[in-house]
Amino acid sequence: MNGIHRIQNVFTRGRPAFMPYAVLGYPTRTVSLDIVKTLSAVGADLLELGVPFSDPLADGPTIQAATQKSLENGTTLKDCLAMTHELRQQGMDTPALLMGYINPILAYGLEKFVADAAQVGVDGLIVPDLPPEEAAELEAACATHGLALVYLLAPTSTLERIKLITEKSQGFVYLVSLTGVTGARTDLPPDLADFVARVRQQTDKSLAVGFGIGNGRQARAVGQVADGVIVGSALVKRAGESVERVRDLAVELRTALG
Repeated sequence: MNGIHRIQNVFTRGRPAFMPYAVLGYPTRTVSLDIVKTLSAVGADLLELGVPFSDPLADGPTIQAATQKSLENGTTLKDCLAMTHELRQQGMDTPALLMGYINPILAYGLEKFVADAAQVGVDGLIVPDLPPEEAAELEAACATHGLALVYLLAPTSTLERIKLITEKSQGFVYLVSLTGVTGARTDLPPDLADFVARVRQQTDKSLAVGFGIGNGRQARAVGQVADGVIVGSALVKRAGESVERVRDLAVELRTALG
């Protein structure tokens, strides 16, 4: 089964998918692997593994600080592939996406990166700063190796944009809940349900919502309108404290989704 099918199957379980994010290499290489294994063990349906980059334009202060620390620890894109391979070798079977920016991929070699990612057990990619108009080469490589390439939609997206992104995105469509960067918020955007409904009118693909979700109450509310709930900054903040703190929040989030 290729990565696209593995990701699609995540959304066939009769409840919203729990989709946590972790920064590879943060706070240390070893602890980041423990965190990913913990997220898998408590019931993550799909993992987003963050690749550190020096200019993470879609990310807020929490993830920026974590990725900077990971870079200071010496984490490279090659290391992220090695860590994914190590997790797979240790028996972690949860579908996983690498989420990172295009410059390190280009420096690595686009075709080689996709081939290597598939080889080590990556199921898909999220590249926030790569618009579909410039993604033909990456799309072709992903198609060759069976990886899902997931695109993002914002609340400000036009109907034309929604149609393009929902056509191109594979596995699911990533809906950014708000206009801004990542980071937990006190309240969810009041127009989130309307945004999800607008996108649903254009596609039968699964819709996952991320940005701004930080506790079980918010996860449950998002799960009432979306097929998947993505949580990043709140978990990354706890990653800087302890694996146990990550586990506690992950259990709360997973439980809230049924």
